[in-house]
Amino acid sequence: MEVKAHLKSIRISSRKVKLVIDLIRNKQVGEADKILMFTNKISVLPIRKLLKSAVANAVHNFKMDEKNLFIKTITAGQDTSLKRWRPRAFGRAAPIHKHACHIDIALEERVEKPTSKTK
Repeated sequence: MEVKAHLKSIRISSRKVKLVIDLIRNKQVGEADKILMFTNKISVLPIRKLLKSAVANAVHNFKMDEKNLFIKTITAGQDTSLKRWRPRAFGRAAPIHKHACHIDIALEERVEKPTSKTK
């Protein structure tokens, strides 16, 4: 069963978030948390909080074991950007785009299948 969590309209560019989520895709939850703990990027804080929220959803709502969970999919999509103006020389103005993004995560429980011995 798949457990999902979403984080919407975070004020970080999706390019900066994708650098971090590529590190933890398809990893066990414990291993991903350790990677995030020692990664020095600003986008680590909301991603780690989202990961903990998804794990809490899986354990509390669906009675899954935290040790068997892994990150099935994690994506970062672009949200609308705030458009602002900056004064420049000779009375001109230059545009500023303040980007935002959405982050979606899906966890799944990895269950080992029993191996059958055949001769």
